[in-house]
Amino acid sequence: MTEQEIRQILLDALENLFEIDVSQVSGSTHLYEDLEIDSIDAIDLIDHIKRQTGHKLQAEDFRAVRTIDDVVAAVLNKAEQV
Repeated sequence: MTEQEIRQILLDALENLFEIDVSQVSGSTHLYEDLEIDSIDAIDLIDHIKRQTGHKLQAEDFRAVRTIDDVVAAVLNKAEQV
């Protein structure tokens, strides 16, 4: 799975799960401050990513995640470990 595919899955999730206008989202967009994603939303996002990519992010993987690029990097890291 490529970085672009992961980024598209993430953007689709933000749009479909949280009704976020992804035209305003960039790689440096902060999940918690800019998009107001809370801890429950983060769990939903992790679950959606797992279902779409087959790579399960653990809560500890998500603790250091702050931006869209951070999420993409975390998923890519999981994919490389497989």
